[in-house]
This record gives sequence, C-alpha cells and structure tokens, in this order.
Amino acid sequence: MRFPVFPGPLNHVFRANTWAPTCLKSHAGKIARFRCPPFDFALGVTDAGEAAAVADAAKADVTVTLTPGLLLRIAARDASAWDDVKVEGDAEFAAAINHVVRNLRWDVEEDLSRVVGDIAAHRMVESGRKLDHWGRQGADNLARSFAEYWTEEQPLIAARADIEQFNREVDALRDDVARLEKRIEQREGVKE
Repeated sequence: MRFPVFPGPLNHVFRANTWAPTCLKSHAGKIARFRCPPFDFALGVTDAGEAAAVADAAKADVTVTLTPGLLLRIAARDASAWDDVKVEGDAEFAAAINHVVRNLRWDVEEDLSRVVGDIAAHRMVESGRKLDHWGRQGADNLARSFAEYWTEEQPLIAARADIEQFNREVDALRDDVARLEKRIEQREGVKE
C-alpha cells in the first residue's frame, strides 16, 4: 500500500538537529525507499539536506526493509534490532541514513513549550519519562517473575545452579572414564 508521506515533521526535527541535514547534503537528489509491510514509501534528499516526498519509489537508490515487529524494537531503542534491518543499494547513502536515524533526537519539551508553556511542558515530559521508566521496570519485573516461575514452580527452563551442577558431574564422569581407560591400558600392557 502506498503511504502518503508528509516530510514536514521530519524536516522540523532535522532543523533542530542541525548536523542531520549537513550529513545528508552530500546525497542530494538520491531517493530512499522504506518498506514496512503493508506500508511502502519513498523520501528524497533535497539540496538543503532535508527530506522531500517522492512519488516513484522504483527509482530508489537504497531500499530499507523491516517488519512491524522490528519497527517496534527500533522505537524501543533496541540497538540489536538494527542488525535485522534489510538494506539494499547505495552503501554510503544507507550508512548516512543509518547514522541520522540512530542519532536523531526530537526535543519534545521544546516543541510542547510553544503550545502549553515552559513549566507545563517540563512537567509533561518529566511525567512521560517517569511513566516510561515505570513501564520498563514493570516489564523487567514481569520477565523475572516468569523466569523464576519457569525455573522453580513449573520447570521449563533449567536453573543456573542445576546447569552448573550438571556440568560438574559431566566433568567428573569424563575424568573417571579417562582414569578407567588408563587402568585398562595398563592391565592390557601387563597381560602381554
């Protein structure tokens, strides 16, 4: 499905991060296609290093393909998610896009302050940070609870202590077998 692109908000963030247009200026005229089924859209780079909507994605210099799940991981700042993004085309242009996307920051507080004022914007952003921290902490606690449940109550996963004990027992058995082999070799040597 062709997705209508409005590069205005992206360019607003670019202007707040003055290094971003500078990074993209050397790729002026190039087109990047972004595929995240069912969405498919293309953006071009202007002479000023900003984004522009492009109608023909077939002429893309680079194609970036990702899944909706991968997009969520990237939004959650999972650095390992970038390893699963499929990139085809101009390697230098792709590297510049990667650098911009990974380092681009939106100063939400600054933009909110223009609408609701400095104090309200600061409080809203701070509340958002606390909510985000609370959510991450809750997810971490839930994951730890499941891990404990599956290792202690309903053993689906081996506990670390059990694995270490198993490894020690395997090492001891290996040493015992080696000693037994030596004894057998010595006895066979005596019989000859």
